[in-house]
Amino acid sequence: MQKIILSVVAVFLLTLTNCQSNTKTAQDTTVMTDSTGAIQPDADTATHVDATVYKMPESKAFEDKVAGKEAKLYTLKNKYMQVALSNYGARIVSIMVPDKNGKIVDVAPGFDDLKKYQQPGGAFMGPVVGRFGNRIAKGKFTLDGKTYQTELNNNGNNLHSGPTGFHSHVWDVKEADDKHLTLQYASPDGEGGFPGTVTTSVTFTLTDDNGLKLDYTATTDKATPYNPTSHGFFNLNGQGTVNNHLMMIDADKFSAVDKGLIPQGEPILVTGTPFDFRKPTTIGARINEKNEQLGFAGGYDHNFVLNKQRRSVGSTVEGMTKAIEVIGDETGIKMDVFTTEPAVQFYGGNFFKGVDAGRTGKPIGYREAFALETQHYPDSPNHPTYPNTILRPGETYKQTTEYKFSTVK
Repeated sequence: MQKIILSVVAVFLLTLTNCQSNTKTAQDTTVMTDSTGAIQPDADTATHVDATVYKMPESKAFEDKVAGKEAKLYTLKNKYMQVALSNYGARIVSIMVPDKNGKIVDVAPGFDDLKKYQQPGGAFMGPVVGRFGNRIAKGKFTLDGKTYQTELNNNGNNLHSGPTGFHSHVWDVKEADDKHLTLQYASPDGEGGFPGTVTTSVTFTLTDDNGLKLDYTATTDKATPYNPTSHGFFNLNGQGTVNNHLMMIDADKFSAVDKGLIPQGEPILVTGTPFDFRKPTTIGARINEKNEQLGFAGGYDHNFVLNKQRRSVGSTVEGMTKAIEVIGDETGIKMDVFTTEPAVQFYGGNFFKGVDAGRTGKPIGYREAFALETQHYPDSPNHPTYPNTILRPGETYKQTTEYKFSTVK
């Protein structure tokens, strides 16, 4: 992406030119924060010099038929933020937020057209994954006396329900306006090797206080493992390494894994390990330490057991609690994560190879994006002592996760 100097009005006109009738683009609006860190407007329309100008993706580049269904791009907006979503995979494509100096930053790294998300390197960039997010050992589990074999797509294991998971389908649009997008997908019995027809609805809501909230509901006609999550990627600086981001995870325990990243037994204490993020710590502070668990994953790609959240599938959603806090070291953009889920998979971007160019024109490189996948534990169907992930007929699955944005100086 060329580094250019544009006035606020020019950026606004440029983005409007690129947008289509069904989406709206982000203005390069100058803002400031008050003493609480809340985003506030600034009447001064100062030009941002020597900085990447982030633009909302063009809607035409996301319009196509996939397996006979229409994929499109949708935009949510409030006074300060804009979010681009695709119904292909119920996917977060872009999140535009202002930084501490008023510059608009896209904090959701990704690509500029739909086709790149259909390639192996883009499949898990930003979608809702399921019906079972994360890994199932050898893709196999036994449920009600019957053993099921699911698709294998990750070192002999099932990851995110395999190549035919939620991420690979165009979802039906049930509601769409400036603040909400409700998507639905009916996963047929036997898809990916899983039993039961599962109907999932996800509502994305952009709140007036700069929160992107995801509300999930689901029902099934047969008992089935169920553990969906959003695989959104973030870089609160917009680009470059995330190693200097400051992170706090409210978790006393994490899941130790084997070489295949499958949990081994019960979660263990984070005390005295590089996995202790109970106090704000930069992501990269200990990431290169000699540690068996870091070695297995090439860094962080582990399940953290959140304090306070103790839900099981089939129970009602109770009040969310703040589980995670992340701050971009260059932008001052802060993201608080609230969830009803009992755990989160923190993935530090260890496998990005800097091959595929992102929307800035630069490749997304090694550890230049991170994911926070709120979830139940990986491989839960094979561990009876883990929080329940079996959804049964007559039950309604409910889950809520919210990413709330502000700035700090």
